[in-house]
Amino acid sequence: MKAIRTVNEQPTIEVVPVPEPGHNEIRIKVTSAGINRADILQVEGKYPPPPGATDILGLEVSGVVDAIGTLDPELLHNPCATLGAQVMALLQGGGYAQYVTVDIRLAYPIPTNINLTDAAALPEALATAYSNLVLAGGMQAGSRVLIHGGSGGVGVHAVQLAKAWGATVLTTAGSAPRVQRLLDLGADHAIDYHELTEETQLAQWTSEHTDGAGIDVVLDVMGGSGLDANIRTLTDGGKIVIIGTQGGTRPQFNLTRLMVRRGSIIGTTLRSRRLSERIDVQQRVAQDVLPFVEEGKIRPVIERIYPFAQVHDAHAALVRGEVFGKVLLQAPEEAE
Repeated sequence: MKAIRTVNEQPTIEVVPVPEPGHNEIRIKVTSAGINRADILQVEGKYPPPPGATDILGLEVSGVVDAIGTLDPELLHNPCATLGAQVMALLQGGGYAQYVTVDIRLAYPIPTNINLTDAAALPEALATAYSNLVLAGGMQAGSRVLIHGGSGGVGVHAVQLAKAWGATVLTTAGSAPRVQRLLDLGADHAIDYHELTEETQLAQWTSEHTDGAGIDVVLDVMGGSGLDANIRTLTDGGKIVIIGTQGGTRPQFNLTRLMVRRGSIIGTTLRSRRLSERIDVQQRVAQDVLPFVEEGKIRPVIERIYPFAQVHDAHAALVRGEVFGKVLLQAPEEAE
């Protein structure tokens, strides 16, 4: 089969054996794969796959079940344990390929209102948004939430999730058109971050739109560069959940200000978690988030779908910041 690995810090198409499903695994004939910043970091040598994971790129796919390994009795009636089932799945790697194997508990059926190709935009984004806003951040109905990078692949889905959850949603983006698109997606308030030229302006803006109450949960993709500004936005007991370091890894911030607010800074990743933890997140997503997808309250937001051979162009578009939402990679049809 064709698959994409890193060769000399470039995503490179190779021919590799078709994987066979192991115990409690299914094999998926891939229709499309979601592209994430983690894939680009892996290509650059900055985010290697966890021990035991394949070095083939790709953390999420949609496709059709074409083989099933031996299953524990309690999994025999899993809706994904059917040849031909249309599924989407969360992976530690392997999605940039014609076939991928995955533990059946990390897959779920595609909702009937989402097409097979577009579904690849959802697994990583929904799992990341839910595990960080809800499980780590404690978001509840009525929470005041600030989502940085709202126009990104996680951001556009986090905005929709927070709104469906009943939160007041504030978000930042890099241009006026992106701000408007986020408002159209359901954000209550959005701002072009280029307007925030001073460190105190973010807190002023969030205060204005929360009647002075401040933010309960910040979902942050920047890391170092914006940490002190984020602390200024917090309400008492507020949490900053860091899921990216686009602004650097070595922050400077006022520790006293964090202490006075009794605030928390939480750093998380999803890919490196133990299998049992990833299964738990997926089961919670299936229970708590997929109903919103089925109701049309959360929908995949896709900028473009690239042919497999144009993976360089797809990565480059993401690096240049040209993408609103997700970009997908379409798996080739022919068998190898």
